[in-house]
Amino acid sequence: MANAPRRLVIVESPTKATMLTRFLGSGYVVESSRGHIRDLPTNASEVPAKYKGLPWARLGVDVEDDFAPLYVVSADKKPVIRKLKELLKDVDELYLATDEDREGEAIAWHLLAELKPKVPVKRMVFHEITPEAIAAAVANPRELDIDLVDAQETRRILDRLYGYEVSPVLWKKVMPKLSAGRVQSVATRLVVDRERERMAFTSASYWDLLATLDAGAAATPRKFDARLTGLNDWKVARGADFDSDGKLISDAFVVDEKCAGDLAEALKQARFAVDSVEAKPFTRRPAAPFRTTTLQQEAGRKLGFTTDRTMRVAQELYESGYITYMRTDSVSLSEQAITAARKQARALYGDDYVPASPRVYASKVKNAQEAHEAIRPAGDSFRTPAQAKLVGDQARLYELIWQRTVASQMTDARGQAVSVKIAAELAQRLRAGAEMATVDIHRAVFSASGRTITFPGFLKAYADVADDEQGEQAKLPQLAPDQHLDLSEIATESHQTKPPARYTEPTLIAKLEELEIGRPSTYASIIRTITARDYVYKKGTALVPTWLAFAVTRLLVEHFPRLVDYQFTAALEDKLDEIAGGDAQRLQVLNDFFYGAPGHEREGLHDMATDLGDIDARAVSTFPIGDPEAGINVRVGRYGTYVEDAEANRANVPEDMAPDELTLEVAKQLLATPAGEERELGTDPATGHPIVARTGRYGPYVTEVLEDDESLPKSKRPKPRTASLFSSMQLDTVTLDDALKLLSLPRLVGTDDEGVEITAQNGRYGPYIKRGNDSRTLPSEESLFTVTLEQAKELLAAPRTRGRRAAAAPLAELGDDPATGKPLVIKDGRFGPYITDGEYNVTVPKSQPINEVSLEVAADLIAAKRAKGPAPAKKARRTSAKSSPSKATKASGSASTSKKTPKPASGASSA
Repeated sequence: MANAPRRLVIVESPTKATMLTRFLGSGYVVESSRGHIRDLPTNASEVPAKYKGLPWARLGVDVEDDFAPLYVVSADKKPVIRKLKELLKDVDELYLATDEDREGEAIAWHLLAELKPKVPVKRMVFHEITPEAIAAAVANPRELDIDLVDAQETRRILDRLYGYEVSPVLWKKVMPKLSAGRVQSVATRLVVDRERERMAFTSASYWDLLATLDAGAAATPRKFDARLTGLNDWKVARGADFDSDGKLISDAFVVDEKCAGDLAEALKQARFAVDSVEAKPFTRRPAAPFRTTTLQQEAGRKLGFTTDRTMRVAQELYESGYITYMRTDSVSLSEQAITAARKQARALYGDDYVPASPRVYASKVKNAQEAHEAIRPAGDSFRTPAQAKLVGDQARLYELIWQRTVASQMTDARGQAVSVKIAAELAQRLRAGAEMATVDIHRAVFSASGRTITFPGFLKAYADVADDEQGEQAKLPQLAPDQHLDLSEIATESHQTKPPARYTEPTLIAKLEELEIGRPSTYASIIRTITARDYVYKKGTALVPTWLAFAVTRLLVEHFPRLVDYQFTAALEDKLDEIAGGDAQRLQVLNDFFYGAPGHEREGLHDMATDLGDIDARAVSTFPIGDPEAGINVRVGRYGTYVEDAEANRANVPEDMAPDELTLEVAKQLLATPAGEERELGTDPATGHPIVARTGRYGPYVTEVLEDDESLPKSKRPKPRTASLFSSMQLDTVTLDDALKLLSLPRLVGTDDEGVEITAQNGRYGPYIKRGNDSRTLPSEESLFTVTLEQAKELLAAPRTRGRRAAAAPLAELGDDPATGKPLVIKDGRFGPYITDGEYNVTVPKSQPINEVSLEVAADLIAAKRAKGPAPAKKARRTSAKSSPSKATKASGSASTSKKTPKPASGASSA
């Protein structure tokens, strides 16, 4: 055993490295690359000296030399590379054990190119972290898959070309620091298009009736509800009978308020009898095991997880050995997984719940890639949620995956669906108006339905969303045709048709997948990007586009239509899949995208980005509201969104106001109280100066108006007294007395025993008292005028908390973090509101109102911050008269524009 080879195994994450170390033993050294070790340069400082000044260096891709990429090792990854090279000196073999998808394959290739190993290299792949899977991976290494590397590199270059060519147009024509992306811009367009549908929607109103009927004392249940569905031979109109313009699109009878009321009165004297009873058996098959997108959608619906949160927790479960690889398009299970699921279902629920033969599922995803296996519990014997002993988010997500996997190998659910129609014959005919005519109503038809589960089957383990929504419907009594029923109660109900629902994260993912745009591994980053860029914000779970997103989408649709075309974006995904499968060439795909396909040169990105024509920046960011003749527009400006009328009057649009809420009436109300509006309150009797109330950038305030003395320089002119309104005050109701009290601050409370003045002041962080450099927070704004000297002394005698000033009370207490159990609160900081758990802080997004920040949203933001780890300590800069030649050499050596032909030393594998 003394001659046994030592092997270096490189994975992406420290957690994964720790797990593999447990299984591989002393002959292996397992180390993490901590993600990607190199990438295209993100700024000019990362470009090595020998490439600076080259026309393509900023882009990081030489478009004139077969799109050769310039790869650089970032400063924080150079120590990682040095450590890996040191470890490589003392081993006999190198195992590259990154994930078996495009990104993992690319990381392995970059490691190989950067480390330049002189020992044999093997590609080690596995889809679950269990002793058996790791042993099998060591015993069955493979070659590096250059097709997968090509596909990932092509995707990275496409995204860089798109972003670096299109984003500068947005900077010039819309706003600085914006970004465009190959998939993110299309996702943003989807959200904007849905909001446009909502804005164009015209609601229709209709009425119906709900009858509570009595089947007699012998019936169980005795009473049940039935809804009006027909009058004479007419169908009664429901929401589906109207179009988006509020117009009737069928020959249904529209019941209005008067008709509903008259009908309710008439039905009190009507004879009710069962017209028909229809019972049908039904069966429900279990859903397929999870793939990436269905896990993201179901975790969003059932657990309230964001896509990013789902993938982060799934990554933790995978790397800890609890589930199989979480980025997959496959719904198939291995034989050992099928056996484990069937065995567990039989043990937990009995033989009747397991079908005679295993269920086999086939993927319906076009060009399914990375299809290892469905997401399932790891191993050949599943741990139940109780046995897994997980907590927090990991426990909840593992249970969901376990339930879905076991249920997928269980029997169908069976039940009975009953539909009953009840006829009500009116004692007297009722004349009522419909859109088509005035009719005599003599008969009303009511319907009731019931659904019972006779055998739960897979529902014992897992109820999918459809089951949750349909569930066990209200039970109906045993009824027979012509059976007489008594009316117990009748109620009229008003309804309004609703606009199409906004996308949520699960429904947006479903739509992107339906359009074949993006891939499972990209959806979390897409949604994270469009929210971080302030194109989209959340209102509850709904994704709401900002007016900025409207402006960006309009520019792209009008001037880069092909780049945000759904079919074009999907076709490009197909091309990437073909490269991964070895059926397309990387260079051809890049050429066609950047320069245009043969015969379609004008459709290339290069021509589109350089031949823009005359883009009217003002027109791109201007949207008329309501009737164009009203002359009121909403505009996206560099400092925010505002409404403007024909006389150039302006008013800011609240950041949390959704576009479909900005109607013409709302715009007029905003313009009636615009920022900068002045309301004269009176004259200060002590000074004779006018006192006015205004709305400014930071809210309403009062100030005195001073005469401008032109004879003095601006720096010498007296400054007017100014004070913000209290939170309890309104601009249109504040009085002169209120203003004078505010302007009297700071207030002298008194002096302490040593003769030092104590004052009450209103500051940026709220009311406080001050003595010299010492201060304490006051409990309320009103206490500025009521705090006594004795109370002030008591406050100042108490120990101060948290450094220089007393800690202000949290703006909101959200609850305990599901992942750590630490309390999450929102506080007011120097740079605005922020969420904290006492260890990590994260700023509340500007587009997210504080009162709408839920525990789930806060937990996601903190988890994302926690995942990044602590910021690296800044090293003190050493100054020297001479630069170090070794530093320059290292900087140059950390870049590469080489093609994928790194040659291992003699004896190494061809990887």
